[in-house]
Amino acid sequence: MMRLMRPHWQAPHGVHALATTRMGGCSHPPYDSLNLGDHVGDSLESVQENRRLLRVQLPSDPLWMRQVHGITVSTPHSRSQGINSVIEADAIVTKTPNEVLAILTADCLPVLFAAKDGSVVGASHAGWRGLCGGVLEETLKEMLSLCDHLAAGDVLAWLGPAIGPDAFEVGEDVYEAFASSGVQAGSKDFVPIAGKSGKYLANLYSLATARLRSIGIHQISGGEMCTYHDKQDFFSYRRDGTTGRSASLIWISE
Repeated sequence: MMRLMRPHWQAPHGVHALATTRMGGCSHPPYDSLNLGDHVGDSLESVQENRRLLRVQLPSDPLWMRQVHGITVSTPHSRSQGINSVIEADAIVTKTPNEVLAILTADCLPVLFAAKDGSVVGASHAGWRGLCGGVLEETLKEMLSLCDHLAAGDVLAWLGPAIGPDAFEVGEDVYEAFASSGVQAGSKDFVPIAGKSGKYLANLYSLATARLRSIGIHQISGGEMCTYHDKQDFFSYRRDGTTGRSASLIWISE
């Protein structure tokens, strides 16, 4: 049976969100079982069947993206100008009812956004590169451009399943990238690893929270899961290498 998670947040009536786990699909190891990524080596037939199973829970087919660890945001305007069906971006926004936004992850941080009045929603794929580059900031900017009556304080965010702060080992390059990014890192964001010079345990959740607060979003939920340690529920690229992808999805109902 498919196991789905629903965010615990104060989203308004009419905004719906969920996150899949790895349970309840038809993919074989190492993609077992609800792999939704069509770019990881799994059979396309299995991925299509898994997406069909998920579709039963949704009002429409999700807008799947080709994620490239950047900061490009797919908007209604950019999608209307697209010359093909492939959306290459790492974030997506909409104010169209029943248009389902989707982010695929297997350690990177999915962030879902919703206006408190339910007028617009967004979703971001925040690996360390996108997070450092400003993908959350760009997502908020595009949301506000769709609904000019809103301010940042009118938006709330949910931090979905990602690699936890005691499992995400990074090097000096990542530390320096964030240190020079303009948003001050806290003491818990990068913890030096004893006996490993130039190595740190990075906290995607606290880094994302700091970014969100710096742009005026203060109602932030989630951030308590770890894809690396919870092998039963989540895929993890860091843990397994060849593995599947889970989805975090959001939409506005009519």
